[in-house]
Amino acid sequence: MIEVQSISKRYGSFLAVRDLSFSVSRGEIIGLVGPNGAGKTTTMKIITGYLVPNDGRVLIDGGDVALDPVKAQERIGYLPESNPIYPEMSVQDYLLWMGKMRGLKGSRLVERLSYAVKACDIEGRLTSTVRTLSKGLRQRVGIAQAILHDPDILILDEPTSGLDPNQIIEIRDLIRDLGRDKTVILSTHILSEVEETCSRALMIVGGTLAVDDRIDHLLGDRTLHFRVAKAGDDTAELLRAVEGVEEVRPLDAAKDTRRFLVVPKDGIDLAPALFHLAVERGWELLELSPARRSLEDVFREATVSGGVAS
Repeated sequence: MIEVQSISKRYGSFLAVRDLSFSVSRGEIIGLVGPNGAGKTTTMKIITGYLVPNDGRVLIDGGDVALDPVKAQERIGYLPESNPIYPEMSVQDYLLWMGKMRGLKGSRLVERLSYAVKACDIEGRLTSTVRTLSKGLRQRVGIAQAILHDPDILILDEPTSGLDPNQIIEIRDLIRDLGRDKTVILSTHILSEVEETCSRALMIVGGTLAVDDRIDHLLGDRTLHFRVAKAGDDTAELLRAVEGVEEVRPLDAAKDTRRFLVVPKDGIDLAPALFHLAVERGWELLELSPARRSLEDVFREATVSGGVAS
């Protein structure tokens, strides 16, 4: 559905995004994460057509966003990080105004307004002035305007920023509900939110793509910790040669031991094969156990080493 093809963006001499490529399929909920200044917001603005890349292009169902940004924006709902809502307006007046800006009118405008306020659970706040709302409610209003015109794609930049834990849970549940029939790309600094909400994570470091993988894969679904003593420098290559192994990631180890994360291909239990290899090679098997990581672990590896998965 969305194809980001080798995009780069420069601000003067600063290269904010460099040769970035990825694709998003219809119905996916994608988490876009990375350090401050990594290029996440710039990437989102390019996808939405509010910025034009210096190089590369973004396609939505084959159409180049930069060549016809208005057409692309008809299919995109966008919540910027700053969530620019006019504080003096009532919620209803703001949403009606945004709907008219989107070309909605008459019964269609009323129908979409009713849907958006119900989906975002703000029906009881329509007459409230925006400035009187909590941060969580303002975020709900911002998401309501993003879905008002029934877009196929939602781009949400830091939708849970500044919210308390209860508000985060509410927005997370709302995004999950919206993701049932829309493609969602969200950025956040709260990595646990990506674990809970998204099916896939894209991690940008220094304007480039360091990680692009399914959440269950990144968090170690069937991945094993494998630690041995009395093993040689060829241990990693021997592990990679085991049938069913998709990836072997060397880890730091204590003196005279070697430690790895061994990632299987889908649905394969590698424990018996790894145990047999250790016995066959005469290694002293110190650990063979399921690995459970967090996205914080993945983030740390990516920002230190420049990438852990693709």
